[in-house]
Amino acid sequence: MGLERAGMRCAWQVEIDPFCRAVLAKHWPDTLCFEDVRHVGRNELATVDLVCGGFPCQPVSLAGKRNGHEDPRWLWPEFARILGELRPQYAVLENVPGLRTKGFGQVLGDLARHGYDAEWASIPAAAVGAPHLRYRIFIVAFAQGFGRQRRDSISSTAFSDGRFCPEGNHRQTGNVADADLKPLVWTTEPWRECHTWPVEPNVGRMAYGVPRRVDRLRALGNAVVPQVAEWIGRRIIEADGAGCAPVPV
Repeated sequence: MGLERAGMRCAWQVEIDPFCRAVLAKHWPDTLCFEDVRHVGRNELATVDLVCGGFPCQPVSLAGKRNGHEDPRWLWPEFARILGELRPQYAVLENVPGLRTKGFGQVLGDLARHGYDAEWASIPAAAVGAPHLRYRIFIVAFAQGFGRQRRDSISSTAFSDGRFCPEGNHRQTGNVADADLKPLVWTTEPWRECHTWPVEPNVGRMAYGVPRRVDRLRALGNAVVPQVAEWIGRRIIEADGAGCAPVPV
């Protein structure tokens, strides 16, 4: 959603959870959605310019046992395999901050092995005006040999901006859509945004009778706010060249 707001187009999806597949089908009814990342590759997936995704965080989350690659849910190798087979110009990866201390070396090593450089940062939802932190690490990978000027542009604008730094002391006028699709209007104070979001969707954490309540809560827990992805997507498009056509994702 965030990258589409930035001007990209979704070519295909991969999601194994039945409830989440139903959500995707509702919002992207005409987009191919494959069920298992372990069973798709160059023969099933169309060639695209950018692949994005959040591989399962449970193997590296500080809230879990942190078994890393020994956890059967560690699907990063499948993500890396797809990057190696499709060879997109860009990849945008997302995971919990615990990845930094468990599995991060493997991720960066595999990216390098497949010919990608990378930049990364831990960005909270509060950086784009949300009333909660929800820190997530975002990694932007780009093919080695990518023009230095464009590479430096992505690095400096996506991850070295006061909007995303706790110590940042300024904000400029933003153009990222809020949860209600209205443009964000930044204040001069860090971590503030002029109009506030609702605290959370009303799914009734203690209420009974909410349809698919457990599934909905799990999906919310795994989700990230699309505004961060939108900001990164806009920086990628800008760095890729003024007036360039939207790239599929």
